[in-house]
Amino acid sequence: MNFLYQAHSGLRYLVLLAGLVALAYFVSGLATKRPVGKGVRIIGSSFVGLLDLQVLLGILMVAMGRYYPRLIGHIVLMLLAAAVTHVLLVINRKRPNPGYLLPLIAVLAALVLIVGGIMAIGRGVFTSTAFMG
Repeated sequence: MNFLYQAHSGLRYLVLLAGLVALAYFVSGLATKRPVGKGVRIIGSSFVGLLDLQVLLGILMVAMGRYYPRLIGHIVLMLLAAAVTHVLLVINRKRPNPGYLLPLIAVLAALVLIVGGIMAIGRGVFTSTAFMG
């Protein structure tokens, strides 16, 4: 259980880093009006893949008994972040002319929800806490 907690806690940094990289890429593409290529799909998929892994680890922790009432807000916000990201990236991919705006909105919304979810359990985005029952 402690391994899952450490993995879940450490993975958030990769999720946040991937989100910031995606934000920079999408803002840059939007600002320079660069044609949309495979990069949008690769970077968006990388971010959402890491986010999905983070959600899976969280669900496993809850299923194994790591639950307390403050987690309700955390769980809701994290599931919402994953859902919003998936939906907006799929909509963008299915468009005749995919762009940078929807992926930018998806990642920005996800990052805001993720920060809110982290704060919902009384933690800071860049703080670490010892595993407590």
